[in-house]
Amino acid sequence: MPLPPPSDDATIVVTGASSGIGAELARELVRRDHHVTLVARRLDRLEALAAELENADARACDLQDQGARDDLVAALLAGDREVVGLCNNAGYGNHGRFHESDLSWEIGMVELNVKALHHLTGAFLPRMVEQGIGAVLNVASLAAFQPIPNMATYAASKAFVASFSEAVHSELAGTGVSVTALCPGPVHTEFGETAGVGHLEQSSPELAYVDAEKVAADAIDAMVHGRRTVLPTLKWKATGLAGRLVPRTVYLPIARRVAR
Repeated sequence: MPLPPPSDDATIVVTGASSGIGAELARELVRRDHHVTLVARRLDRLEALAAELENADARACDLQDQGARDDLVAALLAGDREVVGLCNNAGYGNHGRFHESDLSWEIGMVELNVKALHHLTGAFLPRMVEQGIGAVLNVASLAAFQPIPNMATYAASKAFVASFSEAVHSELAGTGVSVTALCPGPVHTEFGETAGVGHLEQSSPELAYVDAEKVAADAIDAMVHGRRTVLPTLKWKATGLAGRLVPRTVYLPIARRVAR
């Protein structure tokens, strides 16, 4: 059981906790009697969620800034509660052809989706391994399984998350610690509006979506059991498998037309 039972002197860090899947991960953990440390840029939202959950602390941090991440890590490692779990959920996407996109926005996406996740995982794993218990959840996406025209950077960043997480999970065999890649498909959150894909979401059938609460519950179960990868629901599992198996020469022209 990599994710240990609840303890008064332990906490689980959830990034991107101000909304969407991150907020539901925090709620699910508190429902299971864990203490959570909520991390995001928007302190007002974090404080509102912390007040709702009660068994939670709020820490505002711009995870795109390495100095801010260093300060966050130092504070948490020196804190009164042992960090026994980490949910790297913070991230965002974009829609549009790469050469026409705002380069600073694209670079910021890599900083948050990849570098911040890589940094925090590396900062907390050694202590977990030393203690012989702990679990990391890295939020990837179904987009990790294939390149996506008009979302090139986002899909590539999530491919890194999935590949990195699975490899480190294998390295940790026998340590009592696990890293799990969560690969959700469509979920009704603020992601679509931020990424500029609201029009695609509106044209997608409701059947494609899964509730954020369901995603969070399956993700925490995976942390408890130390699973390598979790794709909630059979339909997402089938989509992920298809993404791995369909030849790029067949997939990319279709994906390009859909992405328009």
